[in-house]
Amino acid sequence: MIKVGITGNIGSGKSLICSIFDRLSVSVFYADNEARKLYSNANIKKTIKSHFGEELFDEHDNLVTSLLAEKIFTNNEDLSFVNRIIHPAVRERYTQWLEMKNKDFYTLYEAAILFETGYNKDFQKIIFVSAPEALRFKRLIARDKSEPELIRKRMQNQWPESQKIHLADFVIVNDGKTHLIPQVIDIHKKITAMSAQ
Repeated sequence: MIKVGITGNIGSGKSLICSIFDRLSVSVFYADNEARKLYSNANIKKTIKSHFGEELFDEHDNLVTSLLAEKIFTNNEDLSFVNRIIHPAVRERYTQWLEMKNKDFYTLYEAAILFETGYNKDFQKIIFVSAPEALRFKRLIARDKSEPELIRKRMQNQWPESQKIHLADFVIVNDGKTHLIPQVIDIHKKITAMSAQ
């Protein structure tokens, strides 16, 4: 099996691209979604409380992720602390998921910060989803309903596109003008051909 990482800066449209691969019967592991699920894990909640206190939790003891985002995207030490908790747990789930997909020609691992964590080295191929910064910002405003300043800080915590494009094996342009399906099919054909060798 060929393990393929798919990444792109926040708001680039990774999930949309992954949904097209899914229609081609490619299995996709959504690392960022798995990370969000982990915030309901009792041990992880306890660790977060020990660091941040009770203020990030609602009356039902659920983590308010928007409050956590405000903390970690304005403080690099807090961001590193949360990453040290979440990333190993996500990778453990990914390993278990891979065992169930061992007959697949190739699989996708979708994550926003693949290069920043150095985890890109664990994949044979990397797909990068590119979108103009102004368009990504507009998408995030519409999607997350967050404060513009917080969105800018989240964007600044990621490497610039120019740095990532040079490290990727394939680039998908999601600028609202370029057709996506032909780009995905072209990459799918190339990876499938590699896995058949």
